Amino acid sequence: MFGRILEQVWGSKRFLIYYMVTGLGAAAIQTFVNYLLISSTMHDYTAMMNSFGPQAFDVFVQHHFPDFRNEIYEQITAGWLSNEHSAMFAAQAKDAANQLITMMVNIPTVGASGAIFGVLLAFGMLFPNTQLMLIFPPIPMKAKYFVAGYGAIELFLGLSQPGSHIAHFAHLGGMLFGFFIIKYWNKTTKTLY
Repeated sequence: MFGRILEQVWGSKRFLIYYMVTGLGAAAIQTFVNYLLISSTMHDYTAMMNSFGPQAFDVFVQHHFPDFRNEIYEQITAGWLSNEHSAMFAAQAKDAANQLITMMVNIPTVGASGAIFGVLLAFGMLFPNTQLMLIFPPIPMKAKYFVAGYGAIELFLGLSQPGSHIAHFAHLGGMLFGFFIIKYWNKTTKTLY
């Protein structure tokens, strides 16, 4: 919906450049955030292994993999807590921790949503006072407020749900790179098309 209008204003070549750069920028930001998340997890994994026990294992799983905590607690941690010197439970815990880390490292990021958010930002910057009608709630809203609100929601969700299956920081990365491209184009050309 927004891309067609931007392509008419900018032309196909400039729109394609914009779309590709925001998509690659989104991938770069998401990769960087994943690196930080994995680094933090590996740091805590090393600390857990230095004082390996059922309590340290439970805290590690609860902090970094809360979606799996109940299942792992029932299968491994509860039994290990009742028999702290069990080599079998310790081996199962190490294996489970390694599997969780492998799963975290091997989750792919697929999609074009970062570039889509870049397009959304461009529409909000080029046509800030255009009225958009939302479905829920059914109220008219200016494009600039819609884009700013959507960006704020993505930032909140990215910070409050780290490790979720939605690449919130890719969305923000697309918007960020889109902002810089538009500002650069505004400085180097008198018109954007």
